[in-house]
Amino acid sequence: MLSCWSTFSLSTTSAGNHTDQLALLAFKSQISHDPLQVLNFWNTSLHFCQWQGVTCGRRHQRVVKLVLKSRGLAGSLSPYIGNLSFLHTIDLENNSFRGEIPSSEVLGRLFRLRVFALGNNSFTGELPSNFSRNLESLSLGHNKLSGTFPKQLCALQKLKTLGLASNNLTGSLPNDLGNLSSLQFIGLAFNFLEGGIPDSIGQLNSLYILRLGENMLSSKLPPSIYNLSSLWTLGLALNQIVDRLPSDIGRTFLPNLRVLSIGGNHFFGPLPSSLFNISTLEMLDLGWNGFTGKVPDNMGNMQKLRFLSFSRNNQLGSSGHADDLKFLSSINSTVLRVIQASHCQLSGILHKSLANISFTQLEVLILIGNQISGIIPSEIFIKLPNLTALQLGDNFLTGNIPQDIGKLNNLRVLTLGNNNLSGQIPSSINNLAWLFHLELNHNNFEGVVPNTSNLPSLLELYLSENKLNATLEQVFGQTSHGLLYAYVADNSFTGSLPVEVGNFEHLVEMDVSNNYLEGEIPNTLGKCLSLQYLSLMGNSFRGSIPPSFSSLQGLTFLDLSQNKISGEIPMFLQNLSSSLQYLNLSFNNFEGAMPTQGIFQNASAFSILGNNKLCGGISELQLPACPIIKQKRFGKHQISLGLKVAIGVIVSTTVVAALLSVRCWVMRRTKSGTDETQKTSLHDHYERVSFLELHRATDGFSPANSIGTGHFGSVFKAIIREGTEPVAVKVLNMIDHKASKSFMAECEALRNVRHRNLMKILTACSTVDFQGNDFKALIFKFMPNGSLEKWLHPVRTDDERYLTENLSLSRRLNIAIDVASALDYLHNQCETPIVHCDLKPSNILLDEDMVAHVGDFGLAKFLQRKNSNSGTTDTTSSFSPRGTIGYVPLEYGVGVKPSTQGDMHSYGVLLLEMFTGKRPTDEEFEDGLYLHLFCKIALHKGVMKIIDPHVLEHEEEEEEEEEESGKTEECITSIIKVGVGCSMPSPSERMGIKNALKELVAAKKLYESAR
Repeated sequence: MLSCWSTFSLSTTSAGNHTDQLALLAFKSQISHDPLQVLNFWNTSLHFCQWQGVTCGRRHQRVVKLVLKSRGLAGSLSPYIGNLSFLHTIDLENNSFRGEIPSSEVLGRLFRLRVFALGNNSFTGELPSNFSRNLESLSLGHNKLSGTFPKQLCALQKLKTLGLASNNLTGSLPNDLGNLSSLQFIGLAFNFLEGGIPDSIGQLNSLYILRLGENMLSSKLPPSIYNLSSLWTLGLALNQIVDRLPSDIGRTFLPNLRVLSIGGNHFFGPLPSSLFNISTLEMLDLGWNGFTGKVPDNMGNMQKLRFLSFSRNNQLGSSGHADDLKFLSSINSTVLRVIQASHCQLSGILHKSLANISFTQLEVLILIGNQISGIIPSEIFIKLPNLTALQLGDNFLTGNIPQDIGKLNNLRVLTLGNNNLSGQIPSSINNLAWLFHLELNHNNFEGVVPNTSNLPSLLELYLSENKLNATLEQVFGQTSHGLLYAYVADNSFTGSLPVEVGNFEHLVEMDVSNNYLEGEIPNTLGKCLSLQYLSLMGNSFRGSIPPSFSSLQGLTFLDLSQNKISGEIPMFLQNLSSSLQYLNLSFNNFEGAMPTQGIFQNASAFSILGNNKLCGGISELQLPACPIIKQKRFGKHQISLGLKVAIGVIVSTTVVAALLSVRCWVMRRTKSGTDETQKTSLHDHYERVSFLELHRATDGFSPANSIGTGHFGSVFKAIIREGTEPVAVKVLNMIDHKASKSFMAECEALRNVRHRNLMKILTACSTVDFQGNDFKALIFKFMPNGSLEKWLHPVRTDDERYLTENLSLSRRLNIAIDVASALDYLHNQCETPIVHCDLKPSNILLDEDMVAHVGDFGLAKFLQRKNSNSGTTDTTSSFSPRGTIGYVPLEYGVGVKPSTQGDMHSYGVLLLEMFTGKRPTDEEFEDGLYLHLFCKIALHKGVMKIIDPHVLEHEEEEEEEEEESGKTEECITSIIKVGVGCSMPSPSERMGIKNALKELVAAKKLYESAR
């Protein structure tokens, strides 16, 4: 018997070993790429227990571990791993596996499995759910897994680590999550989870890391979450959570917290002072929320604090009190590296105490976009030697930049733009050898400027809109380093554009417009092969366009207007058709035949006004024909007789928008003359409009004539000349430094568009007022039926008709289609797609026939143009969110650049507002509810319950049959589906404008079939 038992045991072990070997060879067969050749010796010449990455148990010689992390392996994961029945650890993290993870049936056979780690690969399919009850670590983060969170995982009582971050998981977190009593780590960030955080999470007494950021979680936080006394990290950033922080959070809750990251949500109310009693805090991120009031100044206990952010809480501050920055003096952390408090309402002065001895390790100080005034104390530069980024732009700072700034030897980024600083730029800036971003634009600096040859790391230079009067040779010198962005526009630079600019081989954008430069354009610019944006307008350059420009194959924007450039327009410009999107050659001395190919085939893409010796070209220009060269024999010679033709420019209506663009770009503040010299010719009725005429037509811009306000100015109704129709005059508020950029952005956008559902602009005025201040205005066709805003949400001060007349379903649907048609044109039919960035009811105007027109392009952006300080596509040199709260998509708030998907979000919200009558900021929306979700829920419960009653008033009067009523409900349901589809939180899930328009037209046909 003993002999028989021994024989049976050996045969069983041998069979098991053979099964493991076959399973491993099957695993190897699915590997398509093995750069480190780790599987080369997986063959029968060695026992499989000696194969690299394989560990066997001592007793049975069965595979217990398969660890091949970070080996560069590519391929799929063989389902034969399910035959490794003794396996307790599989770790294939940080490779390039693809395909689906073996089925739950396969994984269910691994009943000894404790560690399952496949993170940082490219696995797809749904998340497996059938794991061994012994599983302790599940790490599948950074893959492409989809589906909902399996409820079966909540039965894994021994699970300590749950890592599923950076996948495509949807749905909500299960209420039974609290059953995972052994959990220590939850990583579910960067998915698409929605709903609330289950209250049962408070049962996880061993949890020390909770990361749920970058999802779509909403509602309030469960109170139980504050009972997790062992918690180190609470990461909830970039969700849609609406809540207050408990007033006693730092006294009785979360005593061991090291990281609190809740930025990018909808937290509101005051910051509890008790929060700053948590002495263990190392990172505190409260940015991009709605906190209000003062920042508490009791931060002395947070001696381990390394990162502090309050940015983008635009009501945080004490409304003009002088001690808003007092909290900085209370910080007592010698390890603090980063302070971010940009775009709040912090006022007061930068006190010397900011250079507290505890800040000696500070590397980043960002206070952009506040109301900070006073001078910059030199102590900052003396006592904060480790600063790498100092950003104080968009404030009210005055005085000079102290010479001690040269002591910041580690400084990389210096942003002081948009202040009231004056004096000379200190020469000590030349000591900043690591500086790569220098932003001093829109101040009152004068005199000489730093020589960039002394700043070897400089990549981005912004000096526009100052009073600098040096030569550009002093700026660029003999440097040969790699400037990428150079903006020196709107100064008083003299001399020529130095040939040294050709040394900037990687230059992307350059703007030297509106200075006093002269001489020829250097041929060396042709060496800047990366150049995309070049503006030389408003100077006195002469000569011809250098032939080397033919090498600039990436050039998208070229403005040479208002100079003295002569000769023929080079034919090579038409060969840049694959890149060049905007070309302005106006008001120069060009002559000869116009090119007709490339960009010169599209009259809206270029301008050649004020060049009276040009001929030929495309028919839209209506230029005179070029002279025909006649030949006459005389003896042995041929004599050419040119016909002398009087050349005159006849501008057709197709060039109206181009004329406006010229006016927007060429008017210069420092070179403006009298009202008469500042007039422009853009329309039959309003060839020349001066400040005086606009002043008279609006009764001195009287509030009685005001018909609305926008981001950067007010709109007035006016009759400029007797016998003409009323117009709308949009007057920019030039006190706001962004208004001028908005003016140029709107000019540029409108010069490129022609569509029945876009606002028609008649002319513009750019001059000075009676006090010599800048004055800019745009004149539009007057819209007698006002804005959609007043029809949807009338108030007592509005015209009586808004209160008594309602928009029918038919009219609302027509308006929705009008707006969609305009967006389709902007996104898909313009040569360069345009993003509106501020779509909302107040920017939709209705004409006498209730046809909708989209207006206010002050925040518009051309998609294929980079951000710049030119003001043509962005309002600042640093990105900031565009649009209006409620309509602007969430991704803009985290630095994502404007996109057509962003416009679609705004359009979706607009559509839902039109048919529910509820603003996106309605007080009804609380506890995580918002307009998109409100309507999404209604699609399942019945949309007729949420529709604006005013819509249905007309229908009840007209409908007589049940069939008609049914079609009306079907029509409205289709509309709400479009609105929900367009306003999805994730940009990739939003409906495109073409599909939206198609669905709305179908809904209209359905509705009309029932009438």
